[in-house]
Amino acid sequence: MSSGPTAATAQALTGDRLGEGLSISTWNPQAQCPDVAPLIAVEIDPNRYRFTVHYYQQEGLSDPLDIRQWQERTGHDLVFNAGLFRENYAYLGLLYGNGRSLGSKRHNTWLGLFVAEPAEDRSRRARVLDLTFDTFDEQHVPYREVAQSLMLLDRTGKIRVRQTGKRAHQTLVAEQGDGHLLVLKTTEVVSLHALGECLRDAFPSLRQVMAMDGGSSSDIAISPSLRQTTSKFAGLHSWIPLLEDSITTHIGLPAVIGISPRQKQIGAKTVDK
Repeated sequence: MSSGPTAATAQALTGDRLGEGLSISTWNPQAQCPDVAPLIAVEIDPNRYRFTVHYYQQEGLSDPLDIRQWQERTGHDLVFNAGLFRENYAYLGLLYGNGRSLGSKRHNTWLGLFVAEPAEDRSRRARVLDLTFDTFDEQHVPYREVAQSLMLLDRTGKIRVRQTGKRAHQTLVAEQGDGHLLVLKTTEVVSLHALGECLRDAFPSLRQVMAMDGGSSSDIAISPSLRQTTSKFAGLHSWIPLLEDSITTHIGLPAVIGISPRQKQIGAKTVDK
């Protein structure tokens, strides 16, 4: 593990390396986007980290856990909130865990789809799909881990949400041109449309971006052991107070996505794909 400056530019995120293929930074776009406060940016290499979707009923729970409880239960290095849900905690949109549908139907207007862990060996182990352009066969599900939500910024540079003026905390999942994924968490409330414009103009390496649930549901958790280890290294670690100060309460989340290191290769064969 190494430590470096935590301020990041659009072209190069530099921050704390939490593991081989996992780093966390503070991205401050305010020079180009005055209305957008710094964001916490977690960069993930899907070839080194696997993704797992969790839904509270599938876990045998009577009530949803908050993000910290989810992290403690699963032991993941990182946990972040999935998409939107109803008052009865039913997920809005497609949701799959370990190749099984978790009881949700396709949403006809929310066309962002987080997918990971392909059923067949493919080059990309995690992606953001846009159902405007990409297909997803529910009869022969191509990925084991799936969560549907809002498309924010598509591959043509179009902002896919309306400008409503509503401001809230946001959790985003972005696919970069190099195949890495970014989980972005706001530190202050912001218009989702303005955030999409900012990412389009100030972060050109992003191929497309989807928005998970926002408001009080927007939440991420880093494992305490990783955070404690990182804090011992020299450097500002500006993301730590930003992460702690941006979240005052943690509500129950019916669905979350966690990441953990992939098992190392034994000979020429990978144990965990």
